[in-house]
Amino acid sequence: MHFVAILTDREDGLPVRLENRPAHIEWLKETGMAIAGPFLDDKGDMVGSLLIIEAEDEAAARAVFATDPYAKAGLFKDTVVRPWRWAVGKPA
Repeated sequence: MHFVAILTDREDGLPVRLENRPAHIEWLKETGMAIAGPFLDDKGDMVGSLLIIEAEDEAAARAVFATDPYAKAGLFKDTVVRPWRWAVGKPA
């Protein structure tokens, strides 16, 4: 089953995001994230993240999301994790 994490950065998070971005990108590659990308504000600055991963259950998905260098650095003020079914555009 797939799980989506919708992660909102804290208000002063941009420096934390930029400092930890290389480790975060490497982490994304290592974890086999299905889809990942930042949310942007009106100026184009990164203000959050959307991550989608396949996991056995929500607890397993949350455990993976917790290992994100961004999460470890305290970047997120809000985390929502929800089960998700891939309907259109699924890779082969």
